Amino acid sequence: MSTIDTGQTGQPGQAGQPGQTGQPRSYRLIDADTHVNEPPDLWTSRVASKYRERVPHMERFEQGDAWLGEGVSEPINFGFNASATLPRADRTPWVRFEDIPAGGYDPVERLKELDEDLIDAAVFYPTPRLSHIVIANQDPALHLAMVQAYNDWLIDYCAHDPSRLGAIVLLPNRGIDQALTEIERVAQRTGVTGALMGCYPHGDTDLAEEDDQVFHALGEAGLPLHVHVGLVNEFPVDSYAPGRMTAGRAAGDLRFMQAVPVLVQFLNSGVLDRVPALPIVFVEVDAGWVPYIKEQMDNRWRRRASGPNARFARLPSEYIEERFSFTYITDEFAIANRHRIGVDRLLWSSDFPHSGSDWPNSWRTIDANFADVPRSERDAILAGNAQRLYKFGS
Repeated sequence: MSTIDTGQTGQPGQAGQPGQTGQPRSYRLIDADTHVNEPPDLWTSRVASKYRERVPHMERFEQGDAWLGEGVSEPINFGFNASATLPRADRTPWVRFEDIPAGGYDPVERLKELDEDLIDAAVFYPTPRLSHIVIANQDPALHLAMVQAYNDWLIDYCAHDPSRLGAIVLLPNRGIDQALTEIERVAQRTGVTGALMGCYPHGDTDLAEEDDQVFHALGEAGLPLHVHVGLVNEFPVDSYAPGRMTAGRAAGDLRFMQAVPVLVQFLNSGVLDRVPALPIVFVEVDAGWVPYIKEQMDNRWRRRASGPNARFARLPSEYIEERFSFTYITDEFAIANRHRIGVDRLLWSSDFPHSGSDWPNSWRTIDANFADVPRSERDAILAGNAQRLYKFGS
């Protein structure tokens, strides 16, 4: 195997200026969950020299290219994370980096891919498993260096046209002070639209009151908090290794399973009362399950509630209706039950360039799913809700 030298890494151009023609940009379709494909030198070119042997880097193997880094016991391939433009028969876990579409790391090419699918704007997330190498690292200094390298690269990528590209920056999760400092460092930079929490900021997957400080800072900065599928605090493995069916791979077929415990942590912890100004988005978890959770949490609350003040307390379902949003890729059940979820709580997404995407025919699926949905509700789910959260065009 050999270390891979990067080629084109998509150097950012001038920030886009919405309304250059004198007309404000209109948004019909905003992708609330799309992904980058990180270039091989993202971390090695941006961290201090003392960390370069420890950070994620790409190496070449007989079957294809893969990521390695501190804490990773086996190569992390990425073929299915860059396969949406390929015929299904050609999709495979192992690929060469130079063979994947350039839009994953070049914003000029990504805008062309958005145009091909008639998508007006998108917000961006890292590659799962690869990002877990960063999130799970227990060395505070190294962890912060990797988070900052990723955030700087993503912000540069989205600054190419912030009227269409939105950066969901990664929160540090090895201490409250680090997270607060990083929020202050990046919150006002061009193109930043939200923050991704891979693990609670204090350092594990059990919500603690000390995390409130970070949630307050995000609310004050106007940055929604995001949980992509679930939280992690352990290094990734090759989910597609022959003969192995990991729990993570199994849960990936029903992505909402990892979101439910995190949602309940927020509901039961009191943080939603202590931090009233923070929107929270659960990403790539669909939403057909939300009415059931609302029903069950309300039922459990009523069975436990007692005393004269209980009747004045708010129900869990009320918090869900007011504070949480949910992205879906295809979820006919959610669309049919949108009023029980909340029309203003739903966000469409493509998951591009991952294998679950309908690119370049997203509108074909959308039109089929929204055939009986009123225009105002369709527009909210497809663009209006995301535009409110991410302020595209403002």
